[in-house]
Amino acid sequence: MADVREAVTRLAREQSGRVLALLAARFGDLDLADEAVQDALLAASQWKHVPDNPPAWLYTVARNNAIDRLRRAAVERRRLLAAAPDLTARKPFGDPEHDATEEEPMVVEHSEVGDEQLRLMLLCCHPALDRDTQVALTLRLVGGLSTPEIAAAFLLPEATLAQRIVRAKRKIRDAGIPLSIPQRLDDRVQALLTVLYLVFNEGYLARGGAPGIRIDLVDEAIRLTRQAAELLPDSAEVEGLLALELFTHARSEARFAAGELVLLDAQDRSRWDARLIASGDAVLARALRRMTPGPFQLQAIIAAYHAKARTSAETDWHAIVRTYDQLVVMMPSPVVELNRAVAVSMVEGPEAGLRLLDTISGLDEYYLYWAVRGELLSRADRPEGALLAMERALTQATNPAELQHLRGRLAAFGERVKP
Repeated sequence: MADVREAVTRLAREQSGRVLALLAARFGDLDLADEAVQDALLAASQWKHVPDNPPAWLYTVARNNAIDRLRRAAVERRRLLAAAPDLTARKPFGDPEHDATEEEPMVVEHSEVGDEQLRLMLLCCHPALDRDTQVALTLRLVGGLSTPEIAAAFLLPEATLAQRIVRAKRKIRDAGIPLSIPQRLDDRVQALLTVLYLVFNEGYLARGGAPGIRIDLVDEAIRLTRQAAELLPDSAEVEGLLALELFTHARSEARFAAGELVLLDAQDRSRWDARLIASGDAVLARALRRMTPGPFQLQAIIAAYHAKARTSAETDWHAIVRTYDQLVVMMPSPVVELNRAVAVSMVEGPEAGLRLLDTISGLDEYYLYWAVRGELLSRADRPEGALLAMERALTQATNPAELQHLRGRLAAFGERVKP
């Protein structure tokens, strides 16, 4: 039974999005396709043994579920038409007994699957949907995570997350948003990459309050980014994001010790995953050969400089500052400016970093801004200011490991200001 549960979970993660995309394209109804796939996965949970070809099983059962739903709807429609013809609106779909029940080959061309899945990914990131909804839909429809799993990952009530997904699907239906490749593909791809990066960061940074790294979310973000790279083979930015995720994930094992956050310069680099670093190197090299620079590629380059340094002292901070100089032009944001200030402080000293911090606005409620200010003030031998900044950071952090780290730094700063 453990093998069956593992197979069903893998089927949901790796194949449900593909099947859903094919059915949504065939029947022209996203909600119908989603319900049909979920019913099929529920049936799969009752397996006594794993079938020889689980993806084909899922597709066949989900397709038949969709056809059954359409047939029932057609029967109900005929009954309503007979009982109250004046109340019956024009039928929204084709005749289910004609086109929905036509048999089709069991083998679906890989190119067709890829096309439909890319359409589904881009649909989930339609600009008419807000960013939180884009994340939820991507995980639910493309990633195959259940509503309770997504709700738990983001610390939301299950009913709230379910309603968010229902409203999104209703908005797609009512607005007639097509399951198609948009003309301005670059804009939609950027939204997709941003969503995948948000999922990765939620797992890696655990902003929601989890005690450490959410490996399930990190792995899911990387899997979906790999999938996007396969569907968009000419996109250097997709490869840039994938490389960034791989370099960052390589440090996961060293990021916490005894439940406490370990900063980059203090991490045991022997625990970094050399395999992931090598994979990130290869992906980044492919991206850079395309000669179409973008923000995710620049961030991956910065992560590569950290990954290549055998010790903290060997980090090429000058090169990192130069890369941040490009990034802040290409993707101006207060967080990028904050990271650049840290890099500059490593080259020119803490006072230079503090001067840059003074020019940044919009981060008053961002705990890392105050944590960085506290560290730079401490390095500049200004312990009183460092203490005040770290106290403010402590009021804004939520992750238990980060809170523990900040308390430790606060205690160290407090020792320095004692008379």
